[in-house]
Amino acid sequence: MSNLLIDRNGPLATVTLNRPDVRNAFDDALIVALTDAFATLGRDEAIRAVVLAANGKAFCAGADLSWMRRMADYTHAENLADASALATMLRTIHECPKPVVARVQGDVFAGGMGLVAACDIAVAADTARFCLSEVKLGLIPATIAPYVIAALGARAAQRFFLTAEVFSAQTAAAIGFVHDAVHADALDETVTQVLKHFLAASPDALAACKRLLREVGGRAIDDVLVADTAARIADIRASEQGREGVQSFLNKTKPSWLAQS
Repeated sequence: MSNLLIDRNGPLATVTLNRPDVRNAFDDALIVALTDAFATLGRDEAIRAVVLAANGKAFCAGADLSWMRRMADYTHAENLADASALATMLRTIHECPKPVVARVQGDVFAGGMGLVAACDIAVAADTARFCLSEVKLGLIPATIAPYVIAALGARAAQRFFLTAEVFSAQTAAAIGFVHDAVHADALDETVTQVLKHFLAASPDALAACKRLLREVGGRAIDDVLVADTAARIADIRASEQGREGVQSFLNKTKPSWLAQS
């Protein structure tokens, strides 16, 4: 059975971690499969949004133990290559031009935190637990840090990176790591409602918004940034979907992307 399942349902795709026997821990093979899946779906014009899900009780326990045993004998160069593959996977998910929703049905530990943080929106079952456990193993959450710090916020990251304590879905929602913590029975409906918002939006505008968030957030408000943002809105206004969206609003008609959904 494949360690990664990909299901297409009209404009929506679901990528499912399928290693429940090892709590969906990832190894080098799963990292390659995830990278390829999100790169392919990102290029697929028929796909409007992607859900990252998992089978079994855990969402993702981080690195697979067998893989870690192999890594114990790696040279520095081999470790660097391995870490670079993980970094590429996370970046591919984060920069996927389609909105990505993490459907978190169970525990998220260590590297799994990076998977959730790389997604645009995360919805968790209220029984899920979260942990950045690396320092207890003599390691640091380095590769996942850019995404996790952005999702947690710097102050919360200081606590959970350094203490490696387990925290609840309710805490994850309170600090913004996940957007919603809901009863397990409501998980799919909550994800569905989020996807409906994506299907109501222009695909090109969503992709441009994702670039805007990555490239503008945290920058100093100076002449360069002001000019950059002015150019971005001018570009999208002049684009095919930008023109269509405004005309549809003014004329009280439906744009083409609504018909597609």
